Amino acid sequence: MIDAGLNDKVVLITGANHGIGAATARAFSQQGAVVFITYLRILSDDTPVAASEPKTPGTALYNYHRSKSAEDVVRAIRDNGGRADAWEADLADAKTIPQVFDRAETAFGPVDVLVNNASGWAPDTFLSPEAGQDVHGFPTQTVSSESIDRSFAVDARAGALMMGEYARRYRGHGKTSGRIINVSTDAAAGFQHEVSYGASKHALESYSRAAAGELGRFGITVNVVSPGPVQTGYIPPEAERQMAKAAPLGRIGQPEDVADVIVFLASGLARWLTGQLIYVGGGHRIPL
Repeated sequence: MIDAGLNDKVVLITGANHGIGAATARAFSQQGAVVFITYLRILSDDTPVAASEPKTPGTALYNYHRSKSAEDVVRAIRDNGGRADAWEADLADAKTIPQVFDRAETAFGPVDVLVNNASGWAPDTFLSPEAGQDVHGFPTQTVSSESIDRSFAVDARAGALMMGEYARRYRGHGKTSGRIINVSTDAAAGFQHEVSYGASKHALESYSRAAAGELGRFGITVNVVSPGPVQTGYIPPEAERQMAKAAPLGRIGQPEDVADVIVFLASGLARWLTGQLIYVGGGHRIPL
């Protein structure tokens, strides 16, 4: 049996009311870790949130997931004997960052593992609105200062500020072994029709490499998980079938596929691994 060394470790995960974040919270709890999660309920102006959970993946199901609190995630962990708590926080507001750590420390003590998963995703494009393409049913907008700021505020700036706050408190608490895992996208080098999202994730990857170089001497590893297509409720069935056909492993991902890699990077098994970007996509984006 492999001991991941995560028992009683305090793990802070952002954006964990659904999808990859929620799966990651559950996966850490299964390893005996203590989990504190943040989330932000998002109500769509384009598609009203359904009163009950839709059965078919697509815009309605994804909007339903994004509108929920983290209550179900926390309850499921506690029902299985784990320890978890959550706080709703808008990480686009820089003043929120220290408060997140204050609440995590009050609930469980100093943070050992930081997982930056929260995203301000919204499709935008360099094309005119008339020529813009939907992203699996979600309307795009022409790239603007607002669309750029929305993506970068959460996907780049918040991630960087979270790492800085983590490092400051880690050193203040006299810790000697820490983990930061940042969640990107395998299209970060250039994401058509999601241009600001891709660019902000590319910035996060740069921040991550710089952090790995600067923080390694304090015993902190910093790595990036770069998912391919993952069914978090937003990919319609026909699009999923087409993606699965093109995937070397014959299917698109599930949130648990990414969560398991995040847990590995936080574990003692990854103690000599830092500054790395790991593609988790069933072979998606292989440079053939």
